[in-house]
Amino acid sequence: MTTLAHVAEAQRSVLALEDLSMFGRDPWWLVVVKAVFCFAFLMVTVLFSIVWERKVVAWMQLRIGPNRHGPWGLLQSLADGVKLMLKEDVIVKRADKVVYILAPIVAAIPAFMAIAVIPFGPAGNEISIFGHRTTMQLTDLPIAMLYILAVASVGIYGIVLAGWSSGSTYPLLGGLRSCAQMISYEIAMGAAFASVFLYSGSMSTSAIVEAQADRWYILLLPVSFIIYVVTMVGETNRAPFDMPESEGDLVGGFNTEYSSIKFAMFMLAEYVNMVTVSAVSVTLFLGGWRAPYPISAFWEGANHGWWPMLWFVLKVQLLLFFFIWLRGTLPRVRYDQLMKLGWKVLIPVSVVWLMLVATVRALRNENYDFQQIVLYVAGAVIAVLLLSFVADVFRGKKEKEAEADRAAAHGPFDPMAGGFPVPPLPGQELPPVPRRRPRRDRELIASGGSHTDSDGPRDGKEADGV
Repeated sequence: MTTLAHVAEAQRSVLALEDLSMFGRDPWWLVVVKAVFCFAFLMVTVLFSIVWERKVVAWMQLRIGPNRHGPWGLLQSLADGVKLMLKEDVIVKRADKVVYILAPIVAAIPAFMAIAVIPFGPAGNEISIFGHRTTMQLTDLPIAMLYILAVASVGIYGIVLAGWSSGSTYPLLGGLRSCAQMISYEIAMGAAFASVFLYSGSMSTSAIVEAQADRWYILLLPVSFIIYVVTMVGETNRAPFDMPESEGDLVGGFNTEYSSIKFAMFMLAEYVNMVTVSAVSVTLFLGGWRAPYPISAFWEGANHGWWPMLWFVLKVQLLLFFFIWLRGTLPRVRYDQLMKLGWKVLIPVSVVWLMLVATVRALRNENYDFQQIVLYVAGAVIAVLLLSFVADVFRGKKEKEAEADRAAAHGPFDPMAGGFPVPPLPGQELPPVPRRRPRRDRELIASGGSHTDSDGPRDGKEADGV
């Protein structure tokens, strides 16, 4: 029995590597204060992000931007929120009213929940709130990142249900697009998370930040960072991946039939999700609340006290600027391009990268030399790239031969064969467009001369003057 007890104790020690004993000790009023702070942080950041986005995009497009409400237009987003709340609330007659009303709530509430496990500072008792020493984090879990993934997945259902319950065609298409986009991009996001889990040995957000004391994971896991940045843009339905609300072909998408406060809740959920995924990216790859290297090198107190919150907020704002930059520069992709990027690029790359990270961790656990690990990984990557290059070369030849065979079988392409113009199929070519002859080769036609063919008699009557 003693041996079994020792084995069970050893298993528990292996499973519980994170020391989360500092969480769960706060009094109830301090938990309420922290929850209110998290809510206020998200709301203030959203209000600032809306104005900042309009200002930055205006600057990119050589416009002025909002400049009426408040100093420099800083209260424009607040004025827009008040305006939306005071507008008439219309409910579509053919809508499923219960789901129609609940959909904005389902989209907005999960967006606020993920911030609960994000660390704003060290896990120790660094700060004092009303004389009580506490951590700069609401709570933490051994599976905090799985909690974030689950909450993010639930938020998408609000968009899907909004499109379905509206009783209209185009909102339904927007909801279905959101569902397909969620599935295709969350797989790659999960693989990017798994790489961080393997390298840090934990799913706790505070433990992941502590593991980046020497080097941030953006340097150790650059492919995971790039994959997550692309997937977080797709998850938040932001340009250039804003297909669920594409105005060009869906007239607004899933929120077409919404107005007033319900429409505002969808907008709020979008911007809160932007802040949340930016905070997750900072926590996983950018060192979390840790100060950048030049500052932390000569200032020992940069990572203590209230200063970590400043570094965290600055990093989040940097990623929010990245969202705005993408919206102001890149055009919206087509839906087939969106799905191709998710299924044919992001998912295979994330799975291969996850296998490489797992191999490196296994070799390091076996005490292999780091140079040998780099050699093995580089050799494997070069071999895969070489095989893919050879496969592309042969596939390109086969596709060209198939196109030539199809073109020969179909014969010359006539775009007006069906009575109206149609585009050519793969392998078919449009006939050459007839061009006018050069001016010097054309026949000179004058109106007043008597020596031109155009002024000659057309028949015998005109020659006789009849």
